[in-house]
Amino acid sequence: MGGGPWSARRALAAVLLAASVLSAALLARGELPGPDTQEQERQLQLQEQQPRDTNKRKLPELKMDQALLIIHNEFLHGDLNVYWLSDHCYQCLYQFLVSVPVSPKPGHPSIAAVAVSSQHPVTLLLNDTLEKKEICRIHYIFGEFGNYSLWVKPHYGSINQMSCDMVVNENPVNSNLPIYIAFLIYIAILISSSVGNFVVNFPTHIFPAATIPQLGKETGSSISQLDPVRNWLYKKMNPRETDRLINSELGSPTRAESYSSDLQVEAWRLTPPVHRLRSLDTFRGIALIIMIFVNYGGGKYWFFKHESWNGLTVADLVFPWFVFIMGSSIALSLSSMLRRGCSKWKLLGKILWRSLLLCVMGILIVNPNYCLGPLSWDKLRIPGVLQRLGLTYLVVAVLELLFARAVPENSTMDIISYWPQWIFILMLEAVWVCVTFLLPVPGCPTGYLGPGGIGDFGKYPNCTGGAAGYIDRLLLGEDHIYQHPSPNVIYHTKVAYDPEGLLGTINSIVMAFLGVQAGKILLFYKDQHKQILLRFLLWSAMLGVISGVLTKFSQNEGFIPVNKNLWSISYVTTLSFFAFLLLLFMYFLVDVARLWSGAPFFYPGMNSILVYVGHEVFENYFPFQWKMEDYQSHKEHLTQNLVATSLWVVIAYVLYRKRIFWKI
Repeated sequence: MGGGPWSARRALAAVLLAASVLSAALLARGELPGPDTQEQERQLQLQEQQPRDTNKRKLPELKMDQALLIIHNEFLHGDLNVYWLSDHCYQCLYQFLVSVPVSPKPGHPSIAAVAVSSQHPVTLLLNDTLEKKEICRIHYIFGEFGNYSLWVKPHYGSINQMSCDMVVNENPVNSNLPIYIAFLIYIAILISSSVGNFVVNFPTHIFPAATIPQLGKETGSSISQLDPVRNWLYKKMNPRETDRLINSELGSPTRAESYSSDLQVEAWRLTPPVHRLRSLDTFRGIALIIMIFVNYGGGKYWFFKHESWNGLTVADLVFPWFVFIMGSSIALSLSSMLRRGCSKWKLLGKILWRSLLLCVMGILIVNPNYCLGPLSWDKLRIPGVLQRLGLTYLVVAVLELLFARAVPENSTMDIISYWPQWIFILMLEAVWVCVTFLLPVPGCPTGYLGPGGIGDFGKYPNCTGGAAGYIDRLLLGEDHIYQHPSPNVIYHTKVAYDPEGLLGTINSIVMAFLGVQAGKILLFYKDQHKQILLRFLLWSAMLGVISGVLTKFSQNEGFIPVNKNLWSISYVTTLSFFAFLLLLFMYFLVDVARLWSGAPFFYPGMNSILVYVGHEVFENYFPFQWKMEDYQSHKEHLTQNLVATSLWVVIAYVLYRKRIFWKI
């Protein structure tokens, strides 16, 4: 009893760290069982068939997401050139893989060994170097660290026709097994903590804390003996100072201050206590924690990295959601401060200051070009995540401030009464469309949206990003933008490209403005839960339809494909579709039904800027990173990344308990 919820919360934090350690222990033992007896016998027979000099050859050392391919060539009329193409590379040129010498005589194949990618299905193309014709083409899915043999030999009964057969020498490992184990552990911890929190707060869900003493007196039961404990628990679980914080993801290291600071007494007396929406902080926290996990490496899995060009991965979801919630917070915080008596000029000064600080922190503190050596103007990256947030916040907050009202006049006019804002946003989007599809780019087709490199069959190798890339290279300089864009790996792009560039900022403003609409729904329909949920659902459905039309419900064939690097308008509508849908569920679970407190994501959501900047600054320091025994192991990377991410959740929780929040 003496420990109270503080001890329970510390125990929960300890359990969260224990989950990471337990994941590490289980992942370390997460080997797959070997093949059965029949499979072993078959593999022995295959090994006996292979020439003895195979073992004498030095085989390539495999890395993560690679498999070993041994090509046995019995073709007698010339060397073989082997090319490969990933299914993930849209309209790409085949890439040279290896050349296999001609077979010296029948029954004695020449051999070549090479590492192949196991991330995505690939197509192997074998060409005769003498007659320049295709021998065969094989579509195959390789498994990580698997050992495969490709036998190229004459077809039965013919020496002119060749057959290509793939044989598995050694089974691949299940590289996804560590994810399954970690996922089950964290889900179990989350469910257990949610159930425990519900049980602890069960009396207060049914009876307000103030009515419990009276209930104990009327029933004559032992409830009254627990009054002090329950009242204390209720206050600690719902700290009033925390709920009174401005609903914003920005702020300077400070302790929670009273509402009465520098506000007019009359305005404060007329203003009811502000109820903080935990669902917004929970949503923001989820986006932030996934972002941290992805930035730390995501276990080196390809689906936790950004998509090479068109399409979506887990990593592509979080930043737009963060921008969306920032927009919601702008609507709520400005309305709250106006009700408390703040003048618009004072709010404008705060908006300008916050935007400036975000941009400065992004350029000087969180700059990926530090990896190129000491930061200097010659290699300084000007765009970035915080810079994009700062510019987006500036435009959307000023736009909202111009038309903001302390108290909404009519709950049915949440869109119509703000028509000038919509006109401005539509004009901005028209600028993006015109520049993207009409701006002439030297050496590139007008309106090009491709990755360049070997994409589009290698026709436009230096056109990565079309107008978006051209504007950044022209105005900022190639040395001042991101040097390692995601299309570089699969599409082999040759020019620098920045996914947080200037043109894409327009659509991030649109994304934040859609978040403002979510905030206005919460303001205009306060306590009308059905109306709020219905409007979230309608917005989600409308944006989903728009995305379907723009993309033709395909990854690459639409009018405007979903593309994070370009921040295409279809990317914004698609992620906004998901954002409204997720906010609907979280609002219902956290703020309406109160089936979930939002923990543990609620805590980093309350301190998002501190956690984001902190994880970038301390990324390469212990205990967030340590020397691994096997750098080519997904499970070791996953363990390290999960521990580091969990530590930031614990840090955010401790800061929350101390009521320390970073606002700028």
